[in-house]
This record gives sequence, structure tokens and C-alpha cells, in this order.
Amino acid sequence: MIAGTTHEYLVRLRDLILEEREFAKMLDMESLAAAMQEKEELIQVLAHMNQLAEEDKELAATIRHENRRNAYLYKATLGWIRETMEFFGKRTVASSYSADAGMVNSKVNGRLLSGRV
Repeated sequence: MIAGTTHEYLVRLRDLILEEREFAKMLDMESLAAAMQEKEELIQVLAHMNQLAEEDKELAATIRHENRRNAYLYKATLGWIRETMEFFGKRTVASSYSADAGMVNSKVNGRLLSGRV
């Protein structure tokens, strides 16, 4: 990583967070992984900074806000994926009744994504 000022690191971190969101929306996983790696390196460098200049506090607040937006995007997307998987995991054929009015469980297990027909 190239040496720079705290302000330059913060600006780059903000830009990476914005790029990260765009990569996630485009499902560009390779670019997302590279951006996340660089972001982690920047955070490691910034973790050793003890004081933040007054002019950088607003930038730090923007970074916090944008990072939370990304976290919300990831959390909401993960929830949507889980709901979708639960839907496809449910039984698609209801149980039926036999000739003597007893319940007969269907042999379909509901796994639409199992690869079997």
C-alpha cells in the first residue's frame, strides 16, 4: 500500500465502500473481493491512527453511513435469499386422503432445487 495522509486514506476508504456496493449490485464477485481486500488493508492502517483531524470528522461520518448502507444491503439480500430457499424447500404437494379417510403423505419432499425430477 502506498503511504499517504490520513485524509487520503479516508477518501480512498469512502471510494472503496461505494465501489463495493456497486460491485455487489452487479454481482461482480471478483471485483468485490478485491475491493474488500483493499478495504481491510486500509482499515488496518487506519486502526493505528490515534487522532482524527477536525476536517476529517465529517468524512469519517460519511464513511460510517455508507458502510452501514452496505451492511443493510447485504443483510436484506441475505434475508431474501433465505426466504427464497425456504420457499423452494417446502412441500409442493399436499398430503391427501386414502380410501378409508386416513391421511396419506405424499412422496414428494418439496426440494425443487434437488436436481431430481
